[in-house]
Amino acid sequence: MSVYQDIGLKKVINCCGRVTLLGVSTLSDEVARAAVAGGQSYVVIEDLINRAGEIISQYTGGEDSCVASCASAAICLTVAGLISKGKKSIMDRLPNSEGIPNEIVLQKGHSIEFGGTMATMLRIGGGVSVEVGTVNEVVPEDVEGAINEKTVALLYVKSHHCVQKGMLTIETMRDIAHRHQLPLIIDAAAEEDFRKYIAMGADLVVYSGAKALEATTSGFVTGKKEYIAYAKKQYHGIGRPMKIGKEGIMGLLKALDRYENKDREKEVKENLEKVRYLCDEINRIPGLKAVQIQDEAGRAIYRARVTVDTAVSDKKIEDINRELRAGDPIIYCRAEFLNLGELDLDPRPLCEGDKELIVSRLKEIMKG
Repeated sequence: MSVYQDIGLKKVINCCGRVTLLGVSTLSDEVARAAVAGGQSYVVIEDLINRAGEIISQYTGGEDSCVASCASAAICLTVAGLISKGKKSIMDRLPNSEGIPNEIVLQKGHSIEFGGTMATMLRIGGGVSVEVGTVNEVVPEDVEGAINEKTVALLYVKSHHCVQKGMLTIETMRDIAHRHQLPLIIDAAAEEDFRKYIAMGADLVVYSGAKALEATTSGFVTGKKEYIAYAKKQYHGIGRPMKIGKEGIMGLLKALDRYENKDREKEVKENLEKVRYLCDEINRIPGLKAVQIQDEAGRAIYRARVTVDTAVSDKKIEDINRELRAGDPIIYCRAEFLNLGELDLDPRPLCEGDKELIVSRLKEIMKG
């Protein structure tokens, strides 16, 4: 029994991945202990934010870093910082940024919805989203043509949610930004390499703490010291209602320490073994097919993609997904491609015995 079952909620089997919808990830005992210890003592929060920034930067290669309550909050703080440049008179009126430079240029295929829209996150920070190109093709001239005296930054979103074809590369966006003396922000919320994008020349990179790191609910932005200083000041402005607590910060720092020493090759191997088990077992169920796929953004994350064998069954994949979610325990899979007749299973968060329960439930559904 989990604490959630104790309050009357159903058990959840997470075959969806590290997603906000299901609480992102679970905490290791080490991270949980660090969070509890952090919550049991007092500290000057501004000192903790500054010290945490120094520690985080040791893992990222950034000049400084700013902790946040999540990656979305880090985007808001970053944008507000670039618009206000830490000036109190501007901070006090954000998100109203009328009459001052406030435009953030991004490729149309990167204007995504991830539980909230990217345009909303920018708007909360006072930013105006300027989408360029089309959803399946962007050329450098599209970006160059959108830059004017109102532009404060370029944004690149590295995510499986984005359109992957026809978009400009990070390097191209970086070069355009720097040619115009503008910073490049990279939203790398779910990425697993915390040094890569700073090393590539990005000025500001946003990460989630609770995804790849499996930390407490948290996030951070890392990069150029001047810009990070602007972001930190937003805790006296729009950042006030999205502040992160001391326990969240200490959990994040412990998670970073653990992540540095993780055997990621072993994790990938275990991920693949679970995927192969699911594919093998699901392919034995009459009416279903399963194949191994890789994450759309190119990460070393593998999933099982399930489709209905229409020559054997007239069952709809939407109905299968609905029945999985209606059961007890609830089984949550990735439903992004349901409209294409595909249901994806991400086995990384599965606990002991979960994959067998998924197969058993699919057998029941197909028999029904």
